[in-house]
Amino acid sequence: MDNSIALVTGANKGIGKEIARLLAGAGLTVYVGSRDAGRGERAAEEIGGDARPLVIDVTDAAGVADAARQVDTLDILVNNAGISGDDKTPDQEDLDTLRRVYETNVFGVVTVTNAFLPALRRSAHPRIVNVSSGTGSLTWSTGPQFPHQGAYAAYRSSKAALNALTVYYAHTLADDGVKANVLAPGLRRTDLNARAAAAGGDPAEAAAGAVRLALLPDDGPSGEFFSWDGTPVPW
Repeated sequence: MDNSIALVTGANKGIGKEIARLLAGAGLTVYVGSRDAGRGERAAEEIGGDARPLVIDVTDAAGVADAARQVDTLDILVNNAGISGDDKTPDQEDLDTLRRVYETNVFGVVTVTNAFLPALRRSAHPRIVNVSSGTGSLTWSTGPQFPHQGAYAAYRSSKAALNALTVYYAHTLADDGVKANVLAPGLRRTDLNARAAAAGGDPAEAAAGAVRLALLPDDGPSGEFFSWDGTPVPW
């Protein structure tokens, strides 16, 4: 993977930082996307290798466009940045919170992906990995996997929307050689929300699943949904 270039959004902490660390360890140039320049610089230093900070707020279209102008060619885009909102059911959901969650988890992914598509199209093996959630699976949400409570309605529905968009990107970009897939990272010890903060799951374990999709061979799948361990997740 020498000379390959990756961008990971939300990479100054949590799963994103571990993804960037693994990619840098594999010899890639990795842009460590972060809203805050100082945090991004510190994360890049801690990651080591050819990790480079890149200021990118996925909700700022002008800023995303500026970031894209700094990257001529891109082999791997990992859309990891995301927020969870509150533990509310849809009947209790605050519309401003709903909009804020979708702005990051859905519209932000479209903004970043579209801005970096010219760079991805210059790659011989372009890959897109969208970090979603198993709670965005409608099959699991209506089956025995999750309690039927409708909690985190903004977050879970935003991930379902992200899943759908990934399929559409996979179909649209197939002729360009782009492979786009979705990752369900599992519940990890991050600051996504209080439930995640109390979890015991190792972020590095989820990151390994993302890297597997980022380094897919040319005969690998596209437009599919995978768990962190490589098993398929139903839509």
